[in-house]
Amino acid sequence: MALVPIVRSGGADPLIADVNMVADPSVPATIRATVVQASTVFYDTAATLDKAERLLAEAASYGSQLVVFPEAFVGGYPRGSNFGVIIGNRSLKGREEFRKYHASAIDVPGPEVDRLAAMAGKYKVYLVMGVIERDGYTLYCTILFFDSQGRYLGKHRKIMPTALERVIWGFGDGSTIPVFETPIGKIGAAICWENRMPLLRTAMYAKGVEIYCAPTADARDVWQASMTHIALEGGCFVLSANQFCCRKDYPPPPEYVFMEAEVDLNPESVVCAGGSVIISPSGTILAGPNYDGESLISADLDLGEIARAKFDFDVVGHYSRPEVLSLVVQDKPANPVTFTSSSPKPETHYR
Repeated sequence: MALVPIVRSGGADPLIADVNMVADPSVPATIRATVVQASTVFYDTAATLDKAERLLAEAASYGSQLVVFPEAFVGGYPRGSNFGVIIGNRSLKGREEFRKYHASAIDVPGPEVDRLAAMAGKYKVYLVMGVIERDGYTLYCTILFFDSQGRYLGKHRKIMPTALERVIWGFGDGSTIPVFETPIGKIGAAICWENRMPLLRTAMYAKGVEIYCAPTADARDVWQASMTHIALEGGCFVLSANQFCCRKDYPPPPEYVFMEAEVDLNPESVVCAGGSVIISPSGTILAGPNYDGESLISADLDLGEIARAKFDFDVVGHYSRPEVLSLVVQDKPANPVTFTSSSPKPETHYR
């Protein structure tokens, strides 16, 4: 596992010193953060969790207090697949592919969540983890949050899957757009292209996000422009984690086929090049982007940078015009069925 040098948010030399979490409120705290750039073990959730623990342990050994994993790290991002879908028809092979993908997803809460919580507590880190969540027979692209005491804090479900993702993932609602206030800062997350949704970002800014996590599957150069813009717009640190994976990280054909590209691929072909990055509230790139392989990308975040940036521009504060432009967020769960009794399950009578 490659390690990108840790840098101070002011751009100073790489450091080895302990992280500064001072009691004096007049002195800004500094926290060390890591974004993980690594691939899922596709169709093998247990092995993926083992890999996550190894990466988490390595990040913690470098003094990281916050570790962010990519979108869909647990459960997998089904890059290149179309699940046998054409307008008006689904193939038998595609249905079986979905069955296996559904089996690789995790219940929230569930045993895999318990294990992730235990990892966060064991290594004393705040953990932001991309998963595929299974809720009955609907899947969601979800981010889970854990504190350094091993407690599960909550989740964010992707509110708008992109393109063909809408065939396999459900839509999150406004009830899971959390920003968690923690001793290391206010932490929230948006996933991949929902980061391009101005109203979602504004909702997060209004909740006071300071450490904006952006797990993604987008390795294009233009992604960096979006991340820099969000850091400047929100006056927040942006931590974007993407997978780095090759064709060999997915099952071989015919079990798994990269549609329209399989003929041009060999086992070493890069199918997602990463580009994970950490950016300061002033728009300065602190670490990354990395396109070289699996890596841990770390930086020390001077939380004083947030106030310095918001002195210039506070998008939901002194730079807002609520009498002209305002936003209403529907933040209650949007349930398809509501039961008036205390239990949603029908009573069963046995004879």
